[in-house]
Amino acid sequence: MARSGLLADFQKFLLQGNVIDLAVAVIIGGAFGKIVESLVTDVITPAILSPAMNALNVKALENLVVGDGIKIGLFLAAVINFVVIAFCIFLLVRAFEKAKRKFSRQEAIEEAAAPDPLLLSQDRLTNAIERLTSKMN
Repeated sequence: MARSGLLADFQKFLLQGNVIDLAVAVIIGGAFGKIVESLVTDVITPAILSPAMNALNVKALENLVVGDGIKIGLFLAAVINFVVIAFCIFLLVRAFEKAKRKFSRQEAIEEAAAPDPLLLSQDRLTNAIERLTSKMN
């Protein structure tokens, strides 16, 4: 019996929206990471580090090694990769927050402009009573 309870709880956990949202976020994040990695490796790194790499006679960042096998080039690529990903996430969060504020303002305007349903019903009731009174007179 405890086993079926455990399985039922596990199934409930898996079917929660948060777990599915997290799975989608991880998959999209992995794909986004590959795009950013390509951007860093193929575009940004050559543009930023090209003069330094030419001075050191290094054709690829992976080949930039200091001392006894310290792969400084891979470390620099990872740092640049992190900065680019962090900046992209910052831009996405900023855009999301801006849209959220705009939506909240529009919602507040709509709520302020919308007539109160209670007042409308009171007006209708008052009009109905006035019509009834005039008919009775």
